[in-house]
Amino acid sequence: MPSNFFTPVEEREKIFCAELVQCGVSYEKAVTAAKILASGQPDELLSSEEREVVKDASEKWFVQNKPYKR
Repeated sequence: MPSNFFTPVEEREKIFCAELVQCGVSYEKAVTAAKILASGQPDELLSSEEREVVKDASEKWFVQNKPYKR
């Protein structure tokens, strides 16, 4: 069911950043990754550095949340 609520980009950035910091990602990297993730840009438009930051932050988040999924 599609949501009827719109979440502003700034709010999504805060949510992503908070999740990443809770999982042990450094604050600077979390802020950068959150901005990239909240923007919703496709991977093709991101630079290799931006992809690497998001990949590192996402992997750390995944490893931290993996035990809870079982």
